[in-house]
Amino acid sequence: MNLEVRNLYDYDVVRQLCQATMFVLRLDQPTLVLGSSQSVNVLDLDRLGSLALRRRRGGGGLVLLQPGDLWIDWWIPQGDERWSHDVHVSSIRSGERWRQALDPYVKGAARVHQGSLEGEPALRVVCFAGRGPGEVFVHDRKAVGLTQWRVREGIFVSTVIHASSSSTIVDLLRDPPSGILEALDHHVLSTLGVDNPEELLETLVAMSGPWQVRQSLMTD
Repeated sequence: MNLEVRNLYDYDVVRQLCQATMFVLRLDQPTLVLGSSQSVNVLDLDRLGSLALRRRRGGGGLVLLQPGDLWIDWWIPQGDERWSHDVHVSSIRSGERWRQALDPYVKGAARVHQGSLEGEPALRVVCFAGRGPGEVFVHDRKAVGLTQWRVREGIFVSTVIHASSSSTIVDLLRDPPSGILEALDHHVLSTLGVDNPEELLETLVAMSGPWQVRQSLMTD
């Protein structure tokens, strides 16, 4: 099936930004996001219904974004002191910002994955079913998912903490791999003790800056 999928952002506009920018995105409806190289053929398109379908720049698998998720993206232009030519370092630095912000909630139990991409290749069809550099885990359960897109102008890092389970994404797969549901046993805001996401957001902004902060509501 030849299906046109819109980009999550106008990435040409992002690439023109000269100032380090923190994007705080909110949704008015669930949105399924494909990785940059993923085919829509991984999905059972007949089951999508009215679900919004988008594509992001950056690696990794499917992400089901839902209203209430804490979705933070960072654009770091080349020349900014937080830019690094090392892909691994850039991811870990972003994960460390999240770890520090979460530590008061989880009493120091947050850990940033320092290694390379891990997990069964078949399971990586969904982002939260794998383990990548910079992603944050609490008691070995994923708390923060992370993916990165790099161009000559800078680095774009996408991160999210889910507000609720994303296991319903399994029902949208054409051929769900064995073990995918168990692999999607991730933390959500409430299991991390985050009762007020806005407070966590304020902490993240304060300790990771200086940034230009842009908040917007994404609608279909």
